[in-house]
Order: sequence, then C-alpha cells, then structure tokens
Amino acid sequence: MNQRASITMSDDDVSALLRESRKLQLATINPDGTPHLVTMFYALDAEGRVSFWTYGKAQKTRNLERDPRVSCLIETGDDYAELRGILLYGVAEQVERTLDIGMEIARRMTPGVPDELLREYVEHTGKKRVAFVVEPTKVVSWDHRRLS
Repeated sequence: MNQRASITMSDDDVSALLRESRKLQLATINPDGTPHLVTMFYALDAEGRVSFWTYGKAQKTRNLERDPRVSCLIETGDDYAELRGILLYGVAEQVERTLDIGMEIARRMTPGVPDELLREYVEHTGKKRVAFVVEPTKVVSWDHRRLS
C-alpha cells in the first residue's frame, strides 16, 4: 500500500471530522479567475453536506452566482504527525433555508446557548443573507496520525 492510501480517511472518519469542526476555508473563483479564499463557519444539512450563509452582496456570493464551483478545506492539527484534513470539491447551490442554516451555524458557534437567545440575532442578520449547500463532487482526506 502506498503512503497516500494509508493516510486516506474512511467515510466515517470524514463525517466525524465534519461534525467536530466549525470552520472551513472556502475558495470561490473571482471574475479574473483568481481564487477568493475566506474562512467561514458552517453547518451540516440532513444529508451531511456542508452548508453556510453569507451576505447577499458579498464577493463570494457574486462569485457563486457566476460560477458555483467551490473548494472547502477543513483541517486540524498543529504538528505534522497530528495533521488531519478534508479537501472537498463541489458545487454550491443557493437554497431558501437561510434562517434554518443560520440557526444551525449559530448553534455550532455557541454550544449550549438556547435557541430563543440565538433566534433574534439569526432573524435580524438573516435579512441580508443568503444560504448555500455544497454538493460534493470529490473528497480528498488525510490523517497523518496513521503514519507511525
């Protein structure tokens, strides 16, 4: 077995890291073809797909309206032997569930805070936001803890 195959995470491990993490690096494509890279908080929908919300006038929203292809990087670990990550390639689809996705993200950002305290913030900021779900087309993963 080659080294690359030995560090690839199982589907269950990928799902677990997606559930454990809260932030990802989202890459969209600018009008001139250069990458636009930002850190985003995210949630998972019922099918386990990455979902996020952002302001309707944000650069990433404009980019996705023109070209819905994205890359999402979720990673953890400080030392080389601890690195784990997922590089998710996909297509971001704008969805109507903006407030639902906003609530899921708010819950992940503030564990233990009751929904009634989050709802006012989500409803207020949600007026200017749109939501996306990423349909994955390819997943690359690694877990350097398996290298020993």
